[in-house]
Amino acid sequence: MKTVLITGTSSGYGRATALHFHAQGWNVIATMRTPRPDVLPASDRLRVVGLDVTDPESITAAVDAAGPVDALVNNAGVPSISVFEGTPMARVREVFDTNTFGVMATTQAVLPQFRERGSGVVVNVTSSVVLGHMPLSAVYKASKMAVEGFTASLALELAPFGVRAKTVEPGACLTTNFAARATNGASLDELVPAPYVPWASRAMDDFMGQELYTRESDVAEAVWRAVHDTTGQLRFPAGADAVWLAQAK
Repeated sequence: MKTVLITGTSSGYGRATALHFHAQGWNVIATMRTPRPDVLPASDRLRVVGLDVTDPESITAAVDAAGPVDALVNNAGVPSISVFEGTPMARVREVFDTNTFGVMATTQAVLPQFRERGSGVVVNVTSSVVLGHMPLSAVYKASKMAVEGFTASLALELAPFGVRAKTVEPGACLTTNFAARATNGASLDELVPAPYVPWASRAMDDFMGQELYTRESDVAEAVWRAVHDTTGQLRFPAGADAVWLAQAK
């Protein structure tokens, strides 16, 4: 029986992915910054473990508690919608600490066991923002593009040891409340420098009015395919809008 360690499983894509792997008979190590066992079903094949991807000691403790794993899914991330000119550098660093450096640190903690065993797969969940040019996403896109580049090079480094690295690129999902979490309830007038407000408002209306969206289950299924893929495919768009963007690109 195989085991997967998934970060950021308290809600959204991470929770859906944990449920999908569990339903397929895997052992699941479901990690989250603040452990909430109530968000996932009780099972002897599912353990909830605390893991803060910005805290090296937390990463080490979680990986030790997990024991041997066959797959790592780096899903934990923070959303960001902003005009770059009005984004404090402290916020930029916060986004990169979780979305980029957190992915790298967690991956580095798991790689020794993969390399020594000669098997394993790392799946990094990025975003469809890497597939097209989207407004109000300069910081967020930069953090996810960095993970795309990291994963592409990592895949080459790990191949001689029988270890694989992949990315899953989810589109926009209404049920994850991305926009609400990214703005923390603030209005555009509060978030955006005044000269940008009319333009930013139109961009948000376009985003909310798009016809194609991603479901949480789309991402869980794409992660499942990525974990099992042995064809050498690196990127897995997830969701109707992400697939459309990938094809257009």
